[in-house]
Amino acid sequence: MEVREFQRLMEEIYGEKDRERGPEGTMLWLVEEVGELAEAVRKGDVKAAEEELADLIAWAFSLANVLGIDVEDVLKRKYPGVCPKCGRKPCVCPLNRSPGDDRG
Repeated sequence: MEVREFQRLMEEIYGEKDRERGPEGTMLWLVEEVGELAEAVRKGDVKAAEEELADLIAWAFSLANVLGIDVEDVLKRKYPGVCPKCGRKPCVCPLNRSPGDDRG
């Protein structure tokens, strides 16, 4: 499935509810999924991590829909085939960067 195709699917299934919930409410659900994924990873439960990662991605696409963001377009711009920080493939950024520093 293509990125844009999945985004459309999330719109078809959940778009009305997501718009009613609004960006803040949708963001709260996304954050909850991050917590559930973190718990699955901490426990080493790969099956649960698979489920939570799928949920996390679905909520991220729902949030993008509510905000009017085309995920495929922004991914192509942000990650044009090389690391957006060092400009290399593979990335050669140091591992000791802080989590808020995008990728690297």
